[in-house]
Amino acid sequence: MTGSLAGLLVVDLTRALAGPQAAMMLADLGARVIKVESPAGDDTRSWGPPFVAPDNPDDGTAESTYFLSCNRNKESITLNLKWDEDARVLARLIERTDVLLENYKPGALQRLGFGTARLMGLNPRLVVLSISGFGHDGPEAGRAGYDQIAQGEGGLMSLTGPDPTQPQRVGVPIADLLAGMNGAFGVLAALRERDRTGQGQIVRTSLLASVVAAHAFQGTRWTVAGEVGRAQGNQHPTIAPYGLFRCAGGSVQIACGNDAMWRRLCLAFDLDAADPRYATNADRLANRAGLTELLEGAFVGCELDDLLDRLADTDIPAGRVRTLDEVYAWEQTRSQRLLLDIEHDTLGKITLPGSALRTYTVDAAGAETETTRLDHRPPPVLDADAGAIRDWLDTAPASSSA
Repeated sequence: MTGSLAGLLVVDLTRALAGPQAAMMLADLGARVIKVESPAGDDTRSWGPPFVAPDNPDDGTAESTYFLSCNRNKESITLNLKWDEDARVLARLIERTDVLLENYKPGALQRLGFGTARLMGLNPRLVVLSISGFGHDGPEAGRAGYDQIAQGEGGLMSLTGPDPTQPQRVGVPIADLLAGMNGAFGVLAALRERDRTGQGQIVRTSLLASVVAAHAFQGTRWTVAGEVGRAQGNQHPTIAPYGLFRCAGGSVQIACGNDAMWRRLCLAFDLDAADPRYATNADRLANRAGLTELLEGAFVGCELDDLLDRLADTDIPAGRVRTLDEVYAWEQTRSQRLLLDIEHDTLGKITLPGSALRTYTVDAAGAETETTRLDHRPPPVLDADAGAIRDWLDTAPASSSA
């Protein structure tokens, strides 16, 4: 197995998206990930349509595309942790693993007999990632966490949409994805600490924390300047022109990040760069409606492809809005290895979105050698690896510190 984390063992008790995303990120970097599922399977195995199936769709082998999106490079074993025999299997896994991921509601794993004291007793070198909806303490720690609820409670929906009266969720489960990314980042930090001390750690994050931590300038806009950000469609709240503008037969996105770019844009489209209404970014923000009208008037006779060429020649950052089928057909997407062709156990050849990371070593002459994991496994069929995992437990030694 290739990848920076080759040799690392991860036991993934999570389901839905935030935890599975974190585990998949570690797996993409080369870790061996054993996904422990209930006998009914991860919730997302039933989230659909769409479902996809081999030639006989009625034989129970239909797979959820949602599950396929966040479970590549994992093995699957089913355990009922309320059964003593299965709980012992989990304990044996914990004794041998480097990282344990869980996203039970706070206190639930303790009630199943695997509280933090027992986990660290089984394996003092263990790194535990716990992901919750609203945090592991505080007055609302017990709330169940679902992405759209966290987007709303965390303020993100109030910033998204055409105007403040129409809050919108982000089109992907961004609270889950951010929590998974933060969780994977925290795991790597805890492993680095373990290298120094020999001791494991508990890492905690939540959907709420991940949304609030991603407020960026909208957060300091309130905490420092006392301004509450509101949804305002496809225009940037603090930079202009920066947004979506109509042109002939479509729309173009432009990002003028400074006044020099604005002057180049004016020169290319015969606009008056000295007009006091638009001379500085602050002026342009104060007169945004007029600015939009001015630019769309200049673009009205330009087809999108020609307009993008003109903007590129002027060194103005710009782009189109692609549908997902266009994104995956784009040669630049494939050149970044963002599509993976994998042979699935029941579905045959399928294509999955790939990892955002690629890693390289560089020799003294500057030559690069890629170390990215290339031997990807398909998302597992439920309980597909149970026999092999149980056989491995009979031969694999427990952690030397346990």
